[in-house]
Amino acid sequence: MNISPNISTTPKDGTKTPRKTRILDAAEELFSKRGFHGVTLRQIASMAGVDVALASYHFGRKRALFDAVLLRRAEIVNTVRNEALDKCLDNAGKNGPSIEDIIAAYLRPLGDIQASGDSGWQNYLALIAWVNNSPEWGDELMTQYFNPLVLRFIDALKQALPDADEQAIYWGYHYLSGALTLTFAETGRIDQLSGGKAKASNIKAAYAHMIPFMAAGIRGICASKL
Repeated sequence: MNISPNISTTPKDGTKTPRKTRILDAAEELFSKRGFHGVTLRQIASMAGVDVALASYHFGRKRALFDAVLLRRAEIVNTVRNEALDKCLDNAGKNGPSIEDIIAAYLRPLGDIQASGDSGWQNYLALIAWVNNSPEWGDELMTQYFNPLVLRFIDALKQALPDADEQAIYWGYHYLSGALTLTFAETGRIDQLSGGKAKASNIKAAYAHMIPFMAAGIRGICASKL
């Protein structure tokens, strides 16, 4: 899949990065490392090299800046994943797409983005991992920015598993989401456990293993009777 996930922080003509963009970049990095409450607007302005009054002028309160950071790349993420699902459904045969194909359409665009080496995207995905696992923010913000896309994928899974208990499909997505955000976070935990045999930074391997693992798990719980 050919995607262009870059939000360039350096204009192509060599001119100076706009101050508003610098503020968003700094906020993205700090929020991804410290969470919402661990960062002040003054710290963000300092990293961006601007006066705190300018950050307030562009974004108002810290919460508005937090929302702007999430929205900036969410639109790109949603676009490439919707396109991937469209292609998956268009290319499916008469029996419809396989669970593996649906999960690959959900994961592969994110794997391509994460493997791009763009530090801005790495910060953003780490931030999404934090938000998704936060009791305070997860329900509100993941619903606001990603639910329409997620529900499209869940509907596709329902089509691929027409006889399954819908509860199991939702749990299957829940487990997939958890594994995905842990992969976003690149904590290095797997490096420690494996003695370096598996590396959190090996994004290609991470997604290659996740697709069949999650497909088998979703099939398994959908086939079981509770």
